[in-house]
Amino acid sequence: MGTLDIDTVQAFLLVAELQSFTRAAEALGTTQAAVSLKLQRLESVLGKRLVERSPRAVTLTADGTAFLHHARVLMEAHDRALSGEKPARQQLSLGISDHAAGAELVPLLERLHAMSSQMSLAVTIGFSRAMLDAYDSGELDAVVVRQEGSRRGGEQLTEDEFGWFATPRFVWPRGDALQLATLAPPCGVRAIAVRALDKAGIPWIEAFVGGGVTAVVAAAQAGLAVAPLARRIAPAGLVDIGLVQKLPRLGTSKVMLHSKVSDPVKLTALRTLAATFRSVVTVSRAST
Repeated sequence: MGTLDIDTVQAFLLVAELQSFTRAAEALGTTQAAVSLKLQRLESVLGKRLVERSPRAVTLTADGTAFLHHARVLMEAHDRALSGEKPARQQLSLGISDHAAGAELVPLLERLHAMSSQMSLAVTIGFSRAMLDAYDSGELDAVVVRQEGSRRGGEQLTEDEFGWFATPRFVWPRGDALQLATLAPPCGVRAIAVRALDKAGIPWIEAFVGGGVTAVVAAAQAGLAVAPLARRIAPAGLVDIGLVQKLPRLGTSKVMLHSKVSDPVKLTALRTLAATFRSVVTVSRAST
């Protein structure tokens, strides 16, 4: 029997968790061909097929699913052996825009937590502008934010389309001001929505101002108001009433990753973050 190679096991775990050779390659900072080669070597050593590849999906075989737990245990033991009895834990400080943190946030945190026992996370959720200010002043290692004005640089993670979301039972009597549920200023999404309504000559009132997107979504679900949201973030049960109610288009907005870290552990974490984000976005869009 051959010997297991840590690099091939790590590649397998990333392919299994990201469900994509492309995203695994991004996380490892290598090529898709190199990841495929690592998987082939691992399958050759084990004498089992671990992954089924198709044009639209990557899934684990029964043997791959069985090996997954052993792979995780092996990587944890490997990290402990490298770090010694008293590992020098590093902290990755990450800021995420509230309007960018959708269903991706949970798998992002899970993956970052699982990938290294040498790193702790400090995550702040807030306005894009506030996150960028904290990043520029050196308080944060990296930020995931909506693109702000003419700011250059950063890595694009996705591009969101926005809509006017409300519960199907929401009623807007003609002649009345449109009831909005938004975050407080300086929320960029609020600014876009208000600007669009003013330009279209549609009267509006803020019926609900939330401290976070979760509260804004709850207000829309309760039928209090309409919420301007990215389609990726809007939960099931809310519908885009923009076309039916002849509301102005809100357009699109890019979600960007800005980072200035050079430490190898943190760089690997951020590559994994970007790959995980894109992977979850791709899966969620394919299912809608």
